[in-house]
Amino acid sequence: MKRIKIYLLSFSLVAGMGLTSCEAIKNTNNTQRGVAIGATSGAVIGGVLGNNLGKGGNTALGAIIGGVVGGTVGGVIGNRMDKQAQKIEQALPGAGVERVGEGIKLTLGENSVNFDLNKATLTPKAKANLDRLVPVFNEYPDTNIQIFGYTDSSGAEDYNLRLSEQRAAAVRTYLSGKGLNASRFTTIGRGEADPIADNSTADGMSKNRRVEFAITANDKMIQDAKREAKQ
Repeated sequence: MKRIKIYLLSFSLVAGMGLTSCEAIKNTNNTQRGVAIGATSGAVIGGVLGNNLGKGGNTALGAIIGGVVGGTVGGVIGNRMDKQAQKIEQALPGAGVERVGEGIKLTLGENSVNFDLNKATLTPKAKANLDRLVPVFNEYPDTNIQIFGYTDSSGAEDYNLRLSEQRAAAVRTYLSGKGLNASRFTTIGRGEADPIADNSTADGMSKNRRVEFAITANDKMIQDAKREAKQ
């Protein structure tokens, strides 16, 4: 794949009780996919990192890391996510696909998913690109997908927040209308929060106008992974 970031989680315990360190390590090799957490501590550490890295789960990164399972089961889930990430990159070249622990963070800038000015109406180009993702999401039905909408910093903060919520909802509605199970989707508007570029430049503002997906295992995938890990 062209663009992959792998986040691994490390920890140490003092007297078997105290969590003393958590670290997200980027750009590791392919053999380190999955989450390096003991099975008994994975969920606890994932929750801590979800809060620290993802503002309590209100970002794509936080949503993925906050729900980590860990251990051998997490490795099985990670392998399945590897395959889905590859399919996404093949379907939509140039998309920002990042493998994060046991999930996938997918960032679609306004070149991929754009809207009419100051509206939540998807353009024909945006619909065409979302259409290319539908077969992949259909192929991997045992995932939950959170959609995060973002704006640049122009305009009032409360207006941007509402607009980002409406745009994330528009993406969900469109994908559901293509036959995907609506229960898989949740939406969060983040407005002008969490910029990934400088809002003082036109190029930076363009990059900040984006939609992000957090793709994680649903209960069925987790249970299937537990059974596979025992074999």
